[in-house]
Amino acid sequence: MTLRIATVNVNGIRAAYRKGMGEWLDARGVDILALQEVRASTDDLTGLLGPDWNVLHDEASAKGRAGVALASRHSAEIHRVAIGADDFDSAGRWLEADYRIASKDGDKILTVVSTYVHSGEADTPKQVEKYKFLDGMAERMPEIAAHTPYALVVGDLNVGHTELDIKNWKGNVKNAGFLPRERAYFDRFMGAAGESLELADGTTGTGLGWVDIGRQAAGDVAGPYTWWSFRGQAFDTDAGWRIDYHLATPALAAVASGYTIDRAASYDTRWSDHAPVVVDYAL
Repeated sequence: MTLRIATVNVNGIRAAYRKGMGEWLDARGVDILALQEVRASTDDLTGLLGPDWNVLHDEASAKGRAGVALASRHSAEIHRVAIGADDFDSAGRWLEADYRIASKDGDKILTVVSTYVHSGEADTPKQVEKYKFLDGMAERMPEIAAHTPYALVVGDLNVGHTELDIKNWKGNVKNAGFLPRERAYFDRFMGAAGESLELADGTTGTGLGWVDIGRQAAGDVAGPYTWWSFRGQAFDTDAGWRIDYHLATPALAAVASGYTIDRAASYDTRWSDHAPVVVDYAL
């Protein structure tokens, strides 16, 4: 069975639907859809997606902010929210679901996470919150991988991992999204499992063994980008960032194909400042 899994930061799903998201989704053949920055109620979300979708939604504590969701053609067997320390508010930013997928080798449990990492701001409390969230991810991801060999973390992770992931990386080395300490987490996420690594911030750490499907598919080339500012000519000149990811366990990465960024045809046909990232997984 091949599942098509898509992730997109919708920048407010009600606005996205007014601008054409529904037409994209109707034509794309998606089986599991991960959403970030939903910024709407569960009733709004289910009403827009329609009755053919099973919807899980974790709203942010602050009304009209963040919000992550998973919509699927399969019912989730169990879902989980919240990561990090007990006193850390991760509401609206981390949503896990287990799906039982029938295959010729017997049923498989597929865990999918929709996540929206804080944008952060260097040298402010916002950046402290971002590091707390990334700490929670580093703690939770090995637990997910131990739970099932078929696991996937997708979403707007708000970090460009390497110089290949940001068009203007030289101008952003001191800005949130490309800080060495942020990138060090990603070195660990995608580093070989159990291997001692020298990280982007000069520290050392142990690899967690997840696979960046986008980089696996594209190779060592600039981009391809997934986010472009609405300001200026960023979209027209392709001055973007690759901050929307599919991070897969090795067993799932081995059956991934068809990695696609659904970049809009023109600036005026965009329904979000992010483009959907779509991958097929042959379980």
